[in-house]
Amino acid sequence: MSVLASLVERFAALLEPLFHASAAAAAIILLTALVRLLVHPLSRASARGQKARQALQPKIAELNKKHGKNPERLQKAVLELHAKEQVSPLAGCLPSLLQLPVFFALFSLFSRPTIGGEANSLLEHELLAAPLGKRWTDALGDGGLFGPAGLVYLGLFALVAVVAWFGYRQSRRTMNTSMPAGAGGEVPGLGAVTRVMPFMSFFTLVSVAVVPLAAALYLVTSAAWGTAERALLYR
Repeated sequence: MSVLASLVERFAALLEPLFHASAAAAAIILLTALVRLLVHPLSRASARGQKARQALQPKIAELNKKHGKNPERLQKAVLELHAKEQVSPLAGCLPSLLQLPVFFALFSLFSRPTIGGEANSLLEHELLAAPLGKRWTDALGDGGLFGPAGLVYLGLFALVAVVAWFGYRQSRRTMNTSMPAGAGGEVPGLGAVTRVMPFMSFFTLVSVAVVPLAAALYLVTSAAWGTAERALLYR
């Protein structure tokens, strides 16, 4: 935890001449960008895997015709096909899972009043008028919806809503392409994930309202990066 705090503080010190009181917020955005760069090779591999799964659809359609009346046999045949072609149906989840430790570390860092027995100085930093360690409910209680901190959150909500909408459209388009209507032969457990995945873009909108602002910045930046990244990788 102290390592992450030190890293954020060093980034903030470097960015202070440009962003002044919001330097720590800018440091979190920079940290998020670095994390996304680190997992970018996995995102590229995920995109290749998605295209490989699309290429399997004609074979899956044939299996559906052959074993359509026997769901258990069909699922087994689809799993065998994925294994034979060395295509993982869940590879696309890995980049997101690897980012979770950083998010939870930021959540914990900006929720603690002390670090190593000393006062957590990061809690004194703000994004414009909104403290990085506070939540939306705190902003509502201090100035209301249109108070200085409330306006910061309204701006974040607007940004997240736009990103979530584009992310939703991307996910729907990708899912429809990779699993055409009537194709059948879903990998066990993957069908529910496929149906829920397009709506995961809106999870960030809810999260921003309940986590510390620092963690919300991480989520918003990561979501925006992910949407832009998918637009490039799946074009």
